Amino acid sequence: MKLIRSDILENLRMAMDTLRQNKLRSALTILGVAIGTITVIVIAAFVSGIEAGVSKEIESFGTNSVYAFKFDPGFNFNPSMEERTRPPLTEEDADAIREECDSCLLVSPFMSPVDYTSGPFVDRVMVRNKEIEMSNATVTGSSSDYFQMGVTYLDEGRAFTREEEETRAKVAVLGVDVANTLFPFTNAVGEYIQIEGRRYRVIGVLAEREIFLTNSDDPNNENKSVYLPFKTIKQQYPANEDCFIMTVAKPGKVNEAVEEIRDILRQRRNVPFGKPDNFGVTTSDQILEQFGAITGGIFMLMVAISSVGLLIGGIGVMNIMLVSVTERTKEIGIRKAIGARRLDVISQFLIESATLTSLGGTAGILIGIGLTLLISSFLPTFVPLWAPVVGFVVSVGLGVVSGLWPAWKASKLDPIEALRFE
Repeated sequence: MKLIRSDILENLRMAMDTLRQNKLRSALTILGVAIGTITVIVIAAFVSGIEAGVSKEIESFGTNSVYAFKFDPGFNFNPSMEERTRPPLTEEDADAIREECDSCLLVSPFMSPVDYTSGPFVDRVMVRNKEIEMSNATVTGSSSDYFQMGVTYLDEGRAFTREEEETRAKVAVLGVDVANTLFPFTNAVGEYIQIEGRRYRVIGVLAEREIFLTNSDDPNNENKSVYLPFKTIKQQYPANEDCFIMTVAKPGKVNEAVEEIRDILRQRRNVPFGKPDNFGVTTSDQILEQFGAITGGIFMLMVAISSVGLLIGGIGVMNIMLVSVTERTKEIGIRKAIGARRLDVISQFLIESATLTSLGGTAGILIGIGLTLLISSFLPTFVPLWAPVVGFVVSVGLGVVSGLWPAWKASKLDPIEALRFE
């Protein structure tokens, strides 16, 4: 065991000596491997950060949440024309679910005067307090049930009640950014805002919510929300009937709730037996699975792209090791003449190539982590524990694989012919 350890240490020493003697060539090879490793680390950090952010965002809506819309909720980036022209879900659909779904605990329809399916840059509704205007707030009508779902919490004041919904009271609950923008020097609760010429009394301000993926102007930014009672906003925008329905199932009853909601909506929308749904119903877990499939595909594609960089680095290592074998032919002949075995020569060159790539891998890991820290200031990224480990193992493995042919070629040299080499 001691003899094997001493052989390995001696080969490492020889490898480092060779690297020092060929500084430029070694540096270029290390750079090639480092670039490939940097790519792997940054890609892993980006995909992991996005996945964690989305998972946290979806889980914040509760694991018992069920969503219904005229097409599949979730990551449906390009709904078909048939989906877009489906009849909308309505307030009456939400009322039927509330009354008939035994597995449902809370139900809230949502309605907006703006069609956000048209994209994040669609024109918003202007919200103002006297001369102060806010054009990027998100005005939404909801049921009072929404404030009991554990999705959002009040920091000041209160939420509107079922009675205020029924009487179409002109009251509003503001996101913290809206309150701070429109009432920078006073408490917003008890004050009034204007939306398209109508005055609404502010009765509550939501607690600040951590934003995982959305930017400041995204309609999903809860801090820029303005919530009005559902019937109030429906009265103001009678032509808009398109509803998104969110339901909280009773504990352990999510699957039952999904089936009950589907049955209720199929009956109400007159979907014939055996025909597909003309609406979408999904859960938080299903959305997470859908996103996991998307990020998994993206990750595999990016890994394939980054593998090209590592492959190029591996080819560079092989070329350099072949050149090294040629340059050191006489040295190899002397080693074999004094008793070195073929295995000794093979291990010498494999350790040398693995040392070369491991240095590149280590440099790539450190630089990749540094770049990830810079990117994290404007994108949700973090380096998972497995990424540096995989990066280092792959870089060392790359050195071993790339050095196999040169090492084998060196071990096959005839010592007499090698000693004659000039």
